Amino acid sequence: MPRFLIEVSHESTQVTCARAVEVFLKTGSHFFTHADWGCKDGEHKAWIVVEVDGKDEARAIVPPAFRSAAKVVQLNAFTIEEIEDFLHQYKP
Repeated sequence: MPRFLIEVSHESTQVTCARAVEVFLKTGSHFFTHADWGCKDGEHKAWIVVEVDGKDEARAIVPPAFRSAAKVVQLNAFTIEEIEDFLHQYKP
């Protein structure tokens, strides 16, 4: 199943941070109650990795107040063989 990184930004004031965290925790969603936050390091974002069928499904699980601004990125991994084959195509 595809994996997606969901990044949700919020304003940098203490109150907006606390409200964003509160919204995430009150969703009851396992995804959002286990979000990783960057606020204590000055990066006012939350990150969640989910396994769902597509980007639309990933975006749909974001709380409505944050949904339109959420960034959703499909994740992938590479093997050394894949990269060597790819680079081999571009050798002179």
